[in-house]
Amino acid sequence: MTIYESDLPGVGKKFEVELDGSERLVIVTHNTGKREVYLKPDADADGDKLFEVSDRLARKIGTILEGAYFQPVQAEAVETMLSDETYLEWYTVTESSEITGQTLAESDVRDRTGVSIVAIQRGDKLISPPTPETVLEAGDTVVVIGDQEDCAQFEALLGDGLEE
Repeated sequence: MTIYESDLPGVGKKFEVELDGSERLVIVTHNTGKREVYLKPDADADGDKLFEVSDRLARKIGTILEGAYFQPVQAEAVETMLSDETYLEWYTVTESSEITGQTLAESDVRDRTGVSIVAIQRGDKLISPPTPETVLEAGDTVVVIGDQEDCAQFEALLGDGLEE
């Protein structure tokens, strides 16, 4: 998959994503935050406008598309790059995870790995932000933020606890 990026002076940026065949999805991000989405049958054709959304709705749709709300396949970790050096990742705590049954304070995750646990999904309940007294339970999905090295250290702390 190839993505073409171009500046639109006075407007914003245009991204063209090659799809299967010769189709292209075109996303225009305006300086105001508004997004317009077009579909082109091929690189040289004009695009048909599919929809337009506000900045806030575009971010919500993007979060859904990247799998923050639902992962259709079991994955060891979900990774989202917030910047060149900052990641937001999801991990599952299992029975064999070292931190299972510990409070956030007891687990000392931040000092030991450098990541911050910013949310915990426990069944249908979202704990955000968790407190130092929040106990980590088997089956919890923890959302952490940190650089790539810190996330790798957190993954090592989970050890055998990572779902396979």
